Amino acid sequence: MFGTLGGPEIFLILVVALIVFGPRRLPEIGKSVGKMLAEFRKASNDFKRTIEDEVEAERLRELDTSRSAPASPAPAAAPVAEAPHVEPPTSPAVSREEPPPPPIEPK
Repeated sequence: MFGTLGGPEIFLILVVALIVFGPRRLPEIGKSVGKMLAEFRKASNDFKRTIEDEVEAERLRELDTSRSAPASPAPAAAPVAEAPHVEPPTSPAVSREEPPPPPIEPK
């Protein structure tokens, strides 16, 4: 809508600022505007760096995931019939527990 500012426009803005604020306050205003612009630039660079780091981390995660996954799915093997599990018979004579120690008789 407004486009870029050229030389005549900037000159007009400076003349109006000089008239409105006066020659004594204009350097203070210039310093504060300069500091504000520097802080804005720093914040925008930090934000840009954060976004780039997140994009790079996501790209690396996708690469890592694609490397760990097999390139092509393995062919399905025919199902192997498993033998049914049968418990071995237990007999009452065979005990898996240790017998208790013999009693100690007093002398």
